[in-house]
Amino acid sequence: MPTKSTVKKAKRDLSAGKSPSTAAGELVREEMDHVRKGKHGARSTKQVIAIGLSKARRAGVPLKPPARGRASARTRREATLAYETGQGRRKARPPSAKRKRASSRALKRERTTASRRVMAARNRSAKARRNRASRASAKKRAAGMKGMRHRRSGGAKRATKARKGNRR
Repeated sequence: MPTKSTVKKAKRDLSAGKSPSTAAGELVREEMDHVRKGKHGARSTKQVIAIGLSKARRAGVPLKPPARGRASARTRREATLAYETGQGRRKARPPSAKRKRASSRALKRERTTASRRVMAARNRSAKARRNRASRASAKKRAAGMKGMRHRRSGGAKRATKARKGNRR
């Protein structure tokens, strides 16, 4: 179960108008910390991210399940159930004690996979799957949200001002 403060951060992100995936990032980050601190391990970084997204869905973040062809049928079904639970359309039932024990033991046997180096490699491979236009538009959105104080160069400030001026 995620901590109350993490859920609060995710809800704050949503109320600020950020996307559900950004809000879910808070819970994924918490899961990374669990792995780094040795609470449990994971077979891969993808698994850590999947656990975090599942927790986010159950915590009420309106993160839609993956579409057909993006994940296996079983994964999509699990995501759908978690999503419905988080949205209050389904009653949350705890997993059986036997299942909980089995998953806890399995995760504890795994090795740590959330090191900074592994995460950096994961980010690079994710970046490689996106095209240049997609990356550029994401950068522009991020720059628009950051606010003037947090930008580094004067050029960036001027560019954002110009963009905001053209938005009308």
